[in-house]
Amino acid sequence: MLKHGILGLLNYSSMSGYQIMQVFRDSLNYFWSAQTSQIYRELQTLKKAGFVTDAPADDNGRRDKRIFSITDEGRSELIHWLCTENGFSTRDGLLMLTFFRGELPVEENIKFFARLKESAAVFASGLGRPSENTELYSAMINQSEKAVYWKMTVEYGRMYAGMLCEWCDKCIAVLEGKDK
Repeated sequence: MLKHGILGLLNYSSMSGYQIMQVFRDSLNYFWSAQTSQIYRELQTLKKAGFVTDAPADDNGRRDKRIFSITDEGRSELIHWLCTENGFSTRDGLLMLTFFRGELPVEENIKFFARLKESAAVFASGLGRPSENTELYSAMINQSEKAVYWKMTVEYGRMYAGMLCEWCDKCIAVLEGKDK
């Protein structure tokens, strides 16, 4: 999916690898993380596939900086993915991990769910930044009608984090024998 994330960003505007990494960090990272090395590696794969092109940047003599642009083939690939991706998956690493937690002591599992709840709460508290960045990037690309979809992903994140906190509370209550 990283390739489609990159194609989606380049569909808005041509960017350097560094700029793509910044947008990931500022707005996509709360639901899809990518390391700088992964982004640059994927850009080369997309270039070989004919989905992007690159050209030297006019950047004060830095010849190694490249600006990537989506091609017509890349745009077609993005649209094809958007039209065919189901989006729903029954695969969930957290649930697989939970399913087998009976192998560990109850006290360890209570601590696990408490840490998970704390992580979800921290995640939810950080969702203000993506909301702010949606406005910023919306103004940059001058396509505010697309920002509504970005806002939907932030709202999903808030709701998911809230559900996860509630679920952790229930799991802890069951393990503590308070809810059977």
